[in-house]
Amino acid sequence: METRKIYSRNSHSDDEDDVSDHFQADDDDEILIQTGNEDTTATPSQNSQNIDLEEQSPVFTVRRRRNIQSNADAFESLDYEVCENILERNERTTFSYNLRNFERFKLKKDFARWCVFIQIGVLTALLACTINICIEELSDLKYSFVTDSVATSILGGDLLVPYLYWVGMSIAPVIIGSALVAFVEPVATGSGIAEVKCYLNGVKMPRLVRIKTLFVKSVGVVTSVVGGLAGGKEGPMIHSGAVIASGISQGKSTTFSRDLKYFRYFRDDHEKRDFVLGGAAAGVSAAFGAPIGGLLFSLEEAASFWNQKLIWRTLIASTISAFTLNLVLSAYNGQYNFTYYGLFNLGKFEQITFEYFELPIFMLMGITGGLVGALWISINTKINNFRRRFIKLKIGKVMEAALVAALGVTVAAIMIYTINDCRATPVDPIKHSVKMFCEDNEYNAVAELWFQTPEKTVRSLLHDKPDSHRILTLAVFTSVYFLLSCITFGLSVSLGIFIPTVLVGAAWGRLVAMFLYSFFPEANFLNPGKYALIGAAAHMGGVLRMTISLTVILIEATGVDTTFTFPLILTIIIAKWIGDYFNHGIYDTQIKKNHVPLLHWDPPKNHQRKCASEIMNSPVICFKMRENAGYIYEKLKESKHNGFPIVQDVVGDKRGHGRICGMILRSQLIVMFMNKYFEENRKYWENEVTIHKFRDMYPRYPSIETVKFNPDKANWTINFDLFMNPSITTCNELDSVSKIFGIFRALGIRHMVVVDKKNRVKGIITRKDFLNKSI
Repeated sequence: METRKIYSRNSHSDDEDDVSDHFQADDDDEILIQTGNEDTTATPSQNSQNIDLEEQSPVFTVRRRRNIQSNADAFESLDYEVCENILERNERTTFSYNLRNFERFKLKKDFARWCVFIQIGVLTALLACTINICIEELSDLKYSFVTDSVATSILGGDLLVPYLYWVGMSIAPVIIGSALVAFVEPVATGSGIAEVKCYLNGVKMPRLVRIKTLFVKSVGVVTSVVGGLAGGKEGPMIHSGAVIASGISQGKSTTFSRDLKYFRYFRDDHEKRDFVLGGAAAGVSAAFGAPIGGLLFSLEEAASFWNQKLIWRTLIASTISAFTLNLVLSAYNGQYNFTYYGLFNLGKFEQITFEYFELPIFMLMGITGGLVGALWISINTKINNFRRRFIKLKIGKVMEAALVAALGVTVAAIMIYTINDCRATPVDPIKHSVKMFCEDNEYNAVAELWFQTPEKTVRSLLHDKPDSHRILTLAVFTSVYFLLSCITFGLSVSLGIFIPTVLVGAAWGRLVAMFLYSFFPEANFLNPGKYALIGAAAHMGGVLRMTISLTVILIEATGVDTTFTFPLILTIIIAKWIGDYFNHGIYDTQIKKNHVPLLHWDPPKNHQRKCASEIMNSPVICFKMRENAGYIYEKLKESKHNGFPIVQDVVGDKRGHGRICGMILRSQLIVMFMNKYFEENRKYWENEVTIHKFRDMYPRYPSIETVKFNPDKANWTINFDLFMNPSITTCNELDSVSKIFGIFRALGIRHMVVVDKKNRVKGIITRKDFLNKSI
């Protein structure tokens, strides 16, 4: 008796059904196929020609020459393709017999969709307000206490006590936030923008849009910013908006086991993707007070699939978010006019112009931003590689975050103590001014850079008077904050990269103006705030590699005249081009290091001359239209595939060479087994089964191991006529990979069945085949 085992790299599974689509191997893998006493070596695309899975019992063993992208198996694809089976059609045709009822149902669904987008904007803004108020109040308490301690201790000449206070009040909140991330929800690490981008591209990111993730993210952002780490709250707002959108659009909570029965027709990946996109845009809008920038950010950086109707809905969510945040924060601060445009309030430039002979200077700053941004990404990548290799324990990650917080305070204290930069006290008093060793009516300009949140420091660099800082002060501060931001991004904390990027860029941009002014003191065009803004744009372009959306965000956040758009976008584009020559942007670098199977806009270069038969996986596990229930159950248990072609005209047991007629998903099969949708008892369930039976279990379908199957019903039959998707996407085995890639990218499909001229199954292609075989 022959036995069959499949040793596959695709064996990861978690409570969100994160299992692999199909077995895959890289071009540099050897697959040893053993049948009897014969050994044969074949590539995956040759298996369909040489091996018949149904007649023989091979043993697949993968001998790895190199461990390439093995972590990609931890990720699954989302089902963005609508399953147009008979149950889904019945939902639509129920109202089609009466045109008036059908139009009423359609109007009700569209109205509900608009209501959800409005709720997304309101709730995202309210969360942003809560986070901002907590950060402002706690930071004010912290820096007020440290400032008073310095003022008291300076008289006695003992500055060790305020330093210890400062270190303790920085480490404590960082430990709390880092412990939540490390022990409760690791997916809340960082800003979450890269993960949201992957989700919208069609990759299922485990636990990305859960309520627990939102809680850890929110608390983690507050504690990290209050702790003084080199980061900001703006980036995580994009992730938070996505979680809010995902939650309220489903009308239920699997975390709290509550189903309100609302929005049941939105419970699929296709609908959920659009709401998550609106949530991400609302997060950008709340963070920067830039509704148009939020829309463009979603289009440029996040969205992989787009349609015209979605533009208006996303714009509404962004606008409502910005308006709600402005209204709440203005009322909270006792303002009667709308003055709080976003969390990242850069302050409005009254009048900012440029001369045409300044354009070469801006271009040089763009080149500098690209070089410095590429250097920042390179250093940060090496540091994160070190973390992955040596800091694996959760407690070690928490202690590392605390150590970095203490390091930042220590460096700041050394700067304040050693650099003598006393300035005359301005007319508008500084809230947390420190005299240190300065005379009366003076304050320490170095302490002003550190004794406030990073957002306020950016605003100071953009709007302070030309003589507010010494060149030495800004030079040292720029270098120190550059290195601190490199170390911080990648810690086990919830923190964004926007603020440190803007802060470093604004600092060295202001330095450029100060250097030029020292050589040309008569130059009236040398406005330090203008050059700080250009420096911020250049550095953000070099690190983030965004163009259009970044330009619009800066314009909306600063209120500069539209004539200043040209130097901004010129600087950002040059910075992006220069940076792209050396490495990818920070988010793409993160995605690549985590081996996420992301489909970029263009196919891999080495796929230009390949066809479908060279990358497809075969043989394929197929099911007949009327299949034995025991056979299906065993195939589900012994494989981790998520899609199974339905075939007809099967000769004998050669299902793998049948004529394709549809596709069934693992999640559908599990629901069918749980509800016992067998052909033998069809008369009991046929009139009751609806598409909602499958939607109610979305998105966390149980695993096949938890489904009880009576062995006595192993010979019963499952008929796929009601459940399979008959309108699947197929390709010919001779179609080019570039063409297939374009279809995957445009439609967001999960599986593509490869057929011959007679429409018989030859293989199957998933998104991972474009990556694992492109090395």
